[in-house]
Amino acid sequence: MSIKTDECFWQWIEIDRRALASNVRHFRALVGRRRLLAVVKANAYGHGIIEIARLALAEGVDWLGVHSPEEGAALRESGIAAPILVLGPVAPGRFEEALRDDLRLTVYDRETAEGLSAAAVRLGTKARVHIKIETGTNRQGLRAAELTAFARRLARLPGIEIEGLSSHFANIEDTTSLEYAKRQTAQFAEGTALLRKAGIRVPIRHMAATGAAIVYPESQFDMIRLGIGLYGLWPSKETYLSCRLRKRKPFVLKPVLSWRAKIAQVKSVPKGAFVGYGCTFRTTRPTRLAVIPVGYADGYDRALSNAAHVLVRGKRAAVRGRIAMNFFTADVTDIPGAAAGDIVTLVGRDGRETVSADALAALAGTISYEILARLNPAIPRVMV
Repeated sequence: MSIKTDECFWQWIEIDRRALASNVRHFRALVGRRRLLAVVKANAYGHGIIEIARLALAEGVDWLGVHSPEEGAALRESGIAAPILVLGPVAPGRFEEALRDDLRLTVYDRETAEGLSAAAVRLGTKARVHIKIETGTNRQGLRAAELTAFARRLARLPGIEIEGLSSHFANIEDTTSLEYAKRQTAQFAEGTALLRKAGIRVPIRHMAATGAAIVYPESQFDMIRLGIGLYGLWPSKETYLSCRLRKRKPFVLKPVLSWRAKIAQVKSVPKGAFVGYGCTFRTTRPTRLAVIPVGYADGYDRALSNAAHVLVRGKRAAVRGRIAMNFFTADVTDIPGAAAGDIVTLVGRDGRETVSADALAALAGTISYEILARLNPAIPRVMV
């Protein structure tokens, strides 16, 4: 953007294009010539779906993955022509729109398959589909015992092209053991063999996301769905530890996102003053409070009340009182010169200090994925 963010917005999100490029290079080296699919669902994990999709494709990613046809349509409307796979279900009323947008679709039930076939015939086009097989997550997908009959029926439907077979790991990020993942992979391999025996060719098999791609190379198959790693975060501490235990040197992932705001007001309050809704914090000394116009409506979790820190002038400032819908306050008593208009870092680096999405997730009792994905799409995203 040509405008100065700190003069035009009270808060904004910075996207570091060099960090994203570095992350893509690491995974490209890891998976070789296999297809890389960048998962940009949930507004690209809060980073901005259009911005990230364009950057990822420019850096050599092959496909994009979304949850809904609405997300796919937004990418198409922005001029993106790369293959897009819809990972979630599609409502029957959206079949024709999805096919007009040339979206690949995930299927696992007869009703969807037949509806897509009818829509494709009406439009005179092909519905390229990826069959989802259930291997142990017990979410989307059909069991291996159902796969052959379903695939044979699918292959006979007019307007249908079976392009892929997919599954999803349930327990590769929460443990250092690959036992469950290996059982899932065996079931996926069984499904592949059943289709081959039935004479059904599936060009693209995909099961691995970030964690599996790193610690379990045998799961990479034909395409890798790159999610949290694209954005510069490890899926979990266990994934990092698994990498070390298997004598693989962990590469350095670089966080792509920084979240900044400006102080709207600095006010002095006396010792014994209550701060915020519910009077959950009481000052123990004369205190200078920075009022920051960000709240849980923007994605700054209410669980961070009286727990998190922000960065002001390269120093840590404790959050005081409850996070409100549009405001919270931080203690800047020990930060000389802190004033209205100063930049506040909610996620990211300022000088030698850093606030990470992982650290906020630990305080809020959740995971980094949620901290990022809940960032309000209305917050301006800017490239740095």
